[in-house]
Amino acid sequence: MSKNIHQSARLDRREALKAAGVGVLALGFATTAHATPEAAAEALSKVSGGAAASMSDKVTISLPEIAENGATVPVGVSVDSPMTADSYVKHIHVFAEGNPSPETVSFNLTATGKAEVNTRIRLSKTQNVMVAAVMNDGSVLTNKKEVKVTIGGCGG
Repeated sequence: MSKNIHQSARLDRREALKAAGVGVLALGFATTAHATPEAAAEALSKVSGGAAASMSDKVTISLPEIAENGATVPVGVSVDSPMTADSYVKHIHVFAEGNPSPETVSFNLTATGKAEVNTRIRLSKTQNVMVAAVMNDGSVLTNKKEVKVTIGGCGG
């Protein structure tokens, strides 16, 4: 009788392992989904505290028009700001509208120096890259630029 109990426990363990394997596969496929412009706008709303964002040419985005490899795309952001104690950029956020997650990178700045950052990001496909500069007074300046990606970097 104990042999039957042992065998059924073994079958339950096998079933559990099968279910875990299916779950891992499902997670793998779920990460290939891409964000939408709406998801990027929602992420912007979260980081800006719900403040209305306005498109501005004070935010300059330096990106290649065509990225030959989406795994490492150089991006530079500069914000035309006096960077004084009265008026400065607190945060710079970069969003990729077509990546699995729209939030790409965030920078926290102080009132000294220049409001300029450079990094490399991954882009999964051709998409818009949106930048938001959150000012010390709570206002949010944004800009966006499209990048054509020939080889995807986020599973593409």
